[in-house]
Amino acid sequence: MSLIAHLDADCFYVSAERVRHPGLKGKPVGVIGNQGACVIAKSYEMRKTGVKTGEAIWEALKKCPDGIYLKRDFRWYEALSKRMLGMVRERHPMTEYYSIDEFFFQIEKPERARDLQLLILRDAGLPVTVGVARSRTLAKLFSDTAKPFGVRVVTDVATERELLAKLSVQEISGIADRSGKKLAERGINTCLDFAAADRRLIRSLLTKTGEDLWWELNGHKVQPIRPDRPQHQFISRGGSIGGASGDENKIRGWLARNTERLVEELDYHEVRPGRLTLALSVKEGESVGEDVRLESHTRRFDLLMAASARMLDRVWRPGLIVSHMHLIAGDLRRDGFVQRSLFDPPDEPESSLAVAKKEINDKIGRFAVRSAATLHIPEMYRDRSHEFDVCDIRGKICF
Repeated sequence: MSLIAHLDADCFYVSAERVRHPGLKGKPVGVIGNQGACVIAKSYEMRKTGVKTGEAIWEALKKCPDGIYLKRDFRWYEALSKRMLGMVRERHPMTEYYSIDEFFFQIEKPERARDLQLLILRDAGLPVTVGVARSRTLAKLFSDTAKPFGVRVVTDVATERELLAKLSVQEISGIADRSGKKLAERGINTCLDFAAADRRLIRSLLTKTGEDLWWELNGHKVQPIRPDRPQHQFISRGGSIGGASGDENKIRGWLARNTERLVEELDYHEVRPGRLTLALSVKEGESVGEDVRLESHTRRFDLLMAASARMLDRVWRPGLIVSHMHLIAGDLRRDGFVQRSLFDPPDEPESSLAVAKKEINDKIGRFAVRSAATLHIPEMYRDRSHEFDVCDIRGKICF
């Protein structure tokens, strides 16, 4: 019988740091965000002191003054994530890259789950937990109960029901506080209550999404394994600009950076946008934005940068204080599927400079060569840990 497995790395960011710094093993370790303001991951040792994910670093230090706090390094975390993915896919081709530290895969022989767990620990240095069950929702629930470094295989209904009776309904991925309250009003408090409820009631409360979860909890595979990520409707790059600013040169520097990041992502997914949107979050005022229809579907940096600059020209005014920027590519077409009209200009090859820039960056590292406009934001490139952002981790289904 074909079963579904859920593999989840244990304290992944901390475990990744321990791979290159073995001396951290057994010690309370916290990984902090880019600005060093909050804890984004913690070891089991630090968890015992009461430190919570998302907690401000100054509060964490009160609870765990002897903790070791490290700045995050998503470049390293993605490298280990891809190594894990390769190991899983080599043995189980039907594997979904759900998130940076979670995979779903189809498994024929559940006893192989332990072998895979030991292989990843030996060759990647990462402890992982695996749950195996009749559906992906059950597999995830059961892997969560087996942490850390456990393997739980559940294939019979009686054991399923026993475990589901012990789990809150909000342990189900996709059931948050609001949905949980709706269910509680109907006496549905545990996962077993949910599975035993009338399917039509669940659908009326939580729409088809809830009904799919009901089927999954009852052992029916209605959520398939997706080895390939569905095509994007939009691709965007942006975020905070490192502090609100009214400096036009700095804003244009950030525009160049986000355009370069956007082109990099379009290249990776082999798509070309036909529309571009610029959105700016303004401090103490309404957000402003502009969009433009491109003359043709393209991902050439020079053409997208020119379009981005035109949009900024339209919305910029003296005194504007910008805190966040997003550049959004829409009307995406895959390479080879761009329908052209009689009057569209012919495709032009990238300039030799753009080709050389890409080749150097692929070899040496991201943004080693970049647009001169980014010289106005030197703080983004002075610190190497800024060069990689969590939103650039590609291929995963879950965000």
